[in-house]
Amino acid sequence: MVKVVTDSTSDIPRDVARDLNIEIVPAYIEWDGETLRDGIDIDADEFYRRLSASTHLPTTSQPPPGDFAKVYQSLAGDSEGIVSIHISSKLSGTYQSAVLAKQVMEQKLPIEVIDSQYNSMGLGLVTIAAARVAKAGGKLEGVVGEAEKAISQIRMLGIFATLKYVIAGGRINKSFGNVASILNVKPMLTFRNGEVAMAGMAIAYSKGVDRIFDFVRKNSPIRDLAIVHSAIIEEAMKLRERLGAVLPEDRILVAPLGPSLGVHGGPGVLLVALRRGD
Repeated sequence: MVKVVTDSTSDIPRDVARDLNIEIVPAYIEWDGETLRDGIDIDADEFYRRLSASTHLPTTSQPPPGDFAKVYQSLAGDSEGIVSIHISSKLSGTYQSAVLAKQVMEQKLPIEVIDSQYNSMGLGLVTIAAARVAKAGGKLEGVVGEAEKAISQIRMLGIFATLKYVIAGGRINKSFGNVASILNVKPMLTFRNGEVAMAGMAIAYSKGVDRIFDFVRKNSPIRDLAIVHSAIIEEAMKLRERLGAVLPEDRILVAPLGPSLGVHGGPGVLLVALRRGD
């Protein structure tokens, strides 16, 4: 069977990963002298509790090639190949770490490393699409093909409650961020060509949520849909109920924004990732 690997910026819920046999390689959080593995040493709930009380912002680092090599080695015995799918190479060195690990391991088995061009559940939905084909017995070429097809069908849009962490992470221009803070507007972010991009501003958080709903509706038909939130589960569940008019609620994944991305988003992020059905 082909094995599918991703990294923790995918925000794939652990039960989904277990069901689809997805291996998740954690990113690292550096915080007050501690090195923490995303999703292993610290989960989303603990991360946001600690973030709200901390006077120092954490930093992140990608998994080193050795971490990927260990995972590839552990999968080599009962696998006919590995498809390793990762956060956009324009946002992180994770993809390059996986490529370097592939070069060490590829004499033992075929390994394909894919740049998803997204993060969070954009990456997650690509990985899930590939893992479904792998679980059904698909060959390496079929799993890779499904991942590449899914990449072309992914769309994302999100709103941020605060600009503090976005500015600190360099995701938007500081001067623009300061003006937005003064005007008390909320940034809407999306992805273009593998990079985070502005998608306008909302005059109120509720207006941004309305835009997210309209964004999903206008992208129908939808094959897969996920809502990601940072410490605002109530808002996420309200949006899920509302989006039930577009797609049955039991087909809409809800997941927390993990620590490695929460460093840059902070609390109050609400985003959707969808895979179009075309």
